[in-house]
Amino acid sequence: MVQTTFFAPDSVPLIAPGQPLAPVIVESFSDAGIDLADNDILVVAQKIVSKSENRYRRLASITPGEEARDFAARCQKDPRFIQAVLDETERVIRCSPGVFIVRHRRGYCLANAGIDQSNIDPVDDDVVLLLPEDPDASARQLRSEIRQLAGADVGIVISDSFGRPWRLGTTGVCIGCAGVLPIHDQRGQKDLYGRTLQVTQPAIGDEIAAAASLVMGEANEGRPLALLRGLSVIPGNPPATELIRASNEDLFR
Repeated sequence: MVQTTFFAPDSVPLIAPGQPLAPVIVESFSDAGIDLADNDILVVAQKIVSKSENRYRRLASITPGEEARDFAARCQKDPRFIQAVLDETERVIRCSPGVFIVRHRRGYCLANAGIDQSNIDPVDDDVVLLLPEDPDASARQLRSEIRQLAGADVGIVISDSFGRPWRLGTTGVCIGCAGVLPIHDQRGQKDLYGRTLQVTQPAIGDEIAAAASLVMGEANEGRPLALLRGLSVIPGNPPATELIRASNEDLFR
């Protein structure tokens, strides 16, 4: 029998801009009666990583260009917000009323380059929050700091919520990782009947992020952390960007 367990502490405080995140993570699990252990996998919501790294941007400081104003008129959004999105964007994929889908400069295809105002203090409606500058680097740093603080060699998955083509709703996606193999290439292995697998590549990072989102929640639950214990995964340090399909393999453009 295989058994894995998720824990999501309720005692995680709100993260202030620039606040170190590793001590908060260790203390939150300690307060919940959980001591971190080797081979645990910590899933950390992108939102608190971005807050810790002070990835805020004030709309009042943005002067939208002609391209931003054109897209804003078409998708019925604030031109300053659209300019903030374009500043993080490699390519615009779709623009229609209420929808602005782009390819982020790090390769993610998502709405608004991951920029939003959800779970940000409503006192200042002028502020938006961007994705971390380099989520893989953020994961590596968190892993190192947690090892120093808790003496545990854990894996880190930084998760965000993405929509998907042809499917309604959002799901957790791995945008950064350390100590966890993000994708497991099983091509060349055999199935139950001895057939050689041709395309099987489980997206381990995304599967962990999606499962963790069930206990973390998406709204006002206040649980931006989850711990996965008991899962036998192949350790590794490739970046989460290995999950991104190359543009020349995109058959849906």
